[in-house]
Amino acid sequence: MLRLKRLYPQLLPWLDVVALFQWGALLLKFYFSGQLQLLIHPNYNLLVLGAGFGFLIFSSLRAKHLIYRRRSGVNDGPLQHVTLFPPGLGSGLLLVSALLGLLIPPAVLASETALQRGLNESLPYTRTEAQSFYNPIPPEERSLLDWVRTLNAYPEPDAYQDQKVNLKGFVVHGPTLPENYLLISRFVISCCAVDAYPIGLPVRLTTDREDYPQDSWLQVQGRMTTEELDDRRQLVIVAEAIETIPTPRDPYEF
Repeated sequence: MLRLKRLYPQLLPWLDVVALFQWGALLLKFYFSGQLQLLIHPNYNLLVLGAGFGFLIFSSLRAKHLIYRRRSGVNDGPLQHVTLFPPGLGSGLLLVSALLGLLIPPAVLASETALQRGLNESLPYTRTEAQSFYNPIPPEERSLLDWVRTLNAYPEPDAYQDQKVNLKGFVVHGPTLPENYLLISRFVISCCAVDAYPIGLPVRLTTDREDYPQDSWLQVQGRMTTEELDDRRQLVIVAEAIETIPTPRDPYEF
């Protein structure tokens, strides 16, 4: 115990080296494994890649510096600044968080988060842009985000009567919807998963929605119609074919 106490001041600087290395390894793991798209917008992928290599470089430079000082017998001297936490605590917390990130894979946002954040068929005011009603994408080729953007530009549901639909999304059982309706949903990321917001459209089924568990992913083909749900006129997908699909590698819209 006494020996460990004597070694502690010598090992403490190496905690920074290990923490920097682990964070570099974590960011590179997210990038090369494809898990990064579950966390941030693709526009920032190269920034994360550069940060990962940067942490590894800083780690190696710090290790080289410590080895040089040990071989030359130079003492770092007393601490010259006041710290709020005990020495090594900050590096230790960074190391623990990086290890947890390596051990626990990021999870795809699902129905519980969608209901908590408020799922609807319109974009937040901060994401609404002035645009013309004309959408050059054929109805059957529009993604869920394309449909929501179109509704934002021209919210009259009758304008889309009988237009074909072919959408992919996860299932949310809206608490106010009848038992033969579900919401086909996706999350949209502006910057990272923390600011992701859900969008969705109601789907009218020919069976009970319990046949389609929450969070399962579906490909829904059908047509658009107008119905009154929750005391308001809404655009509703009349399902004609539904297929259960695996969770996509890129589950978010951008």
